Amino acid sequence: MSGANGAAGGGGGAEAQRAGAGRDEVGAGGPRLVLASGSAARRAMLQNAGLTFDVVPASIDETAVRQALQADDIVPCDIAEVLAIAKAEQVSARQPGAMVIGGDQILEHNGVVFEKPATMEVARDHLLSLRGHVHELHSSVALVQDGQTLWSHTDSAALTMRDVSPAFIGRYLSRVGDAALTSVGAYQIEGLGVQLFERIAGQHFTIMGMPLLPLLAELRQRGMIER
Repeated sequence: MSGANGAAGGGGGAEAQRAGAGRDEVGAGGPRLVLASGSAARRAMLQNAGLTFDVVPASIDETAVRQALQADDIVPCDIAEVLAIAKAEQVSARQPGAMVIGGDQILEHNGVVFEKPATMEVARDHLLSLRGHVHELHSSVALVQDGQTLWSHTDSAALTMRDVSPAFIGRYLSRVGDAALTSVGAYQIEGLGVQLFERIAGQHFTIMGMPLLPLLAELRQRGMIER
């Protein structure tokens, strides 16, 4: 995937980073936009779409939340939505009046949810498990204002990994290095990771970590960007 699940640190309102300033803006007024994510991929998607927003990463224990939801037999696509909302809600509590965008992405293979690999050995094991099979990426986005969830959307993509050899996986990991540890699945589809795949079915933005087109449509509907 794209690295959309890169580690996100905490931050209060004073630590908000402005993004999109100086670009051709498409804003139409209304509440200030805040992205509750430290993901470079999500930030780039919004910037490239011409939005101006602050970046205030959420600081929730995603692993603990994910494991609790799995223990309650919550399906992976719903886990992504719950996490997207939880991130936005946490940041919303520190950003009164702002329209906060939360996002999350889950990789599912045969009912198993994959975490980001902690080591290169784990990354190799993940790729060996995924090779020759189809796995799904579930990406969710949510809008929260003053603690109230106004809207959320989840989309899924199916990716078929080539039946590559263990030697190919070893060479791939050697080339990408620690970047393999920044994403679940141990790949970035926009880089060398694309060499691992033979078929991809789904929206580009969903694979990158956020259903961007539905988000933009909702922001237009709410008068926050130009129609």
